[in-house]
Amino acid sequence: MAEVVTSSSPEAGSGSAAQDRELIPARRDVEEEISYSTQDVHGTSMKLQRAREAYNAYAGVEEKPKKVEVLSWYFYELCSHFVLTVLVPIVFPLILSQIIKLPESWDTLSPKSGATCTHKEINLYLRLTKRTILSKYSPLEWTSISWAIGLAIASPFLAFVPIVLDHGYNQPIIAVASIAMGSIFCLPAGSFKNIWIFPPYIAAIVASSVIATACHTRHLGLMVRGFTGPTLHKSQFPSRRAVNSWLSLYAAAAGSLGSAVISSFTYRMLKEKEEVLSLWIVSIFSGIKWLCGIFHFLVTNRPCISTPVSSNSLHALSIFKFPHALGTLAGIFVSSLTTMCLFTGGVLYLVGELCYKPKSLLYFWLTYFISPLISLPLLHPLQQVIKGDAVKMQLLGFFLSAATSGFGFYFRGSPWHQHHVLFFAVLQSTSTGVLHAYGRVLLMDCSPSGKEGAFSTWFSWTRGLGMCVGFAIASTFPGNVRTSFGLSFGTTICGMVILIFGNISDLGGAKAAGHVRRDKYDHQASPVTGLDTAYEVEEPVQGS
Repeated sequence: MAEVVTSSSPEAGSGSAAQDRELIPARRDVEEEISYSTQDVHGTSMKLQRAREAYNAYAGVEEKPKKVEVLSWYFYELCSHFVLTVLVPIVFPLILSQIIKLPESWDTLSPKSGATCTHKEINLYLRLTKRTILSKYSPLEWTSISWAIGLAIASPFLAFVPIVLDHGYNQPIIAVASIAMGSIFCLPAGSFKNIWIFPPYIAAIVASSVIATACHTRHLGLMVRGFTGPTLHKSQFPSRRAVNSWLSLYAAAAGSLGSAVISSFTYRMLKEKEEVLSLWIVSIFSGIKWLCGIFHFLVTNRPCISTPVSSNSLHALSIFKFPHALGTLAGIFVSSLTTMCLFTGGVLYLVGELCYKPKSLLYFWLTYFISPLISLPLLHPLQQVIKGDAVKMQLLGFFLSAATSGFGFYFRGSPWHQHHVLFFAVLQSTSTGVLHAYGRVLLMDCSPSGKEGAFSTWFSWTRGLGMCVGFAIASTFPGNVRTSFGLSFGTTICGMVILIFGNISDLGGAKAAGHVRRDKYDHQASPVTGLDTAYEVEEPVQGS
């Protein structure tokens, strides 16, 4: 192992003995780290490899990602993003709606707007929105309950998963197991025509998605460190900002493309006579597509080798010691709630109240899911030109959502022409992608080395919770664009308030996390995080 090079701070003066006493605990930590990570290895070459990995992990040094690693990270988003954007909020309610039976008298109902609807269109809308399950819940509300159960099941893993992700070699096993479990539950979704089967199915898929997304998001933080190094000077921080946003934006664009594929396939299968069987095929195809995302975790592995923490719960709760990260989580919850409420409420209004034709609905879905493939990559050079950080880009996303919800609320009594709908679909889909991508960027900037797993788990669970709440609100008031759009407008304002008055910034979060070194004392320092003096590096808040 290379010899550690130390540096002295201005306050140290000529007191070399005092400096040595300060460095002894850090050196001892490195020695314990290497001893722990090689205790189960007997081969000399393997011990050297483990020791090198342990040293690099303690130092926060990551190998520069190769092209296949970056592309496979995009590929997983392509294969999984649709789970909480199409599969759960669209496909499963449609399957449920085909299982229940409607009274014949309901077939003659027409929308409040007086628009002319075909029998099939109004029948499908009534099946989705009428409370026919136990006479209390609609298929949409039944899906919301199942979604909430899935988040509740995933909650205990908030303490367990971060330990595995941040301390050990088994990160791919957790990711592959969660993806496999979620994919398996997609396969028999339409085989049993019983409403009680769907809560465990949907709950298992949601819980698996939360865990797998946490593994995927953690990998972003490690790749960014691989590109930029463990610590940067303040003047060099824009390079980390550029790399982080570049990776996250392109992944979000790939995820939107994956959602477009599943939504268009859903439309195609809805035209078949055997609708339950056709939608079951969509669910099977979704499971297979999600399972293909395992490729990312099979070809890449970035273990965080570290000694065991004293308390699992304290490690999982370490995010509460970082105010910038907490503010970011609040923004992620609000943005997820807003975007899902707008999307669900808008689709229900178009179908139920405006009698949108099937082809028009397909155009809307394709516009909504494909436009980020163009708009998000274009935002990256724009961000570099205006020198915008993650907070400013999120404010842009909230502004676009406010425009969509505001116009929709104000013109709720007027006819919505197709070109207007498609324009705001582009606007809102861009907002959704921006909020998702830069929320992830900001949280990874606030995550200290060795805690990416804990922060990513909170990101995944909070995002899922926000989407569940937004979907539940829109499902409870189907076709009531006044409620869904009005509430969404209010949440966008709340999101802006949190970001502006919460004193949140990516640079401030990175300083608190120990990613930024002050320029004032720019001289040679140890490559190991923690062996630099406190006067050179903005050290993270110490937590278990």
